Amino acid sequence: MDGMQVALPVLGIVAVAALTFYAVSFAEIREKSLRDLDDYEDENGGGFKSSLSSRERRARRKAEKDSKP
Repeated sequence: MDGMQVALPVLGIVAVAALTFYAVSFAEIREKSLRDLDDYEDENGGGFKSSLSSRERRARRKAEKDSKP
């Protein structure tokens, strides 16, 4: 058996193992950062406001307008 016939599959396995390790590590880092972001938004009331606020403003203006004689 030639040394190249053994070395090539071993190098391939090592390369695939390294790629798998980095892919799993980056996926875990991404999940953790998203969980941290969600926790931060929950604690600080973050996130986007819905369009309900503009509806509330219109309703408030209409109520003020209707209450004036």
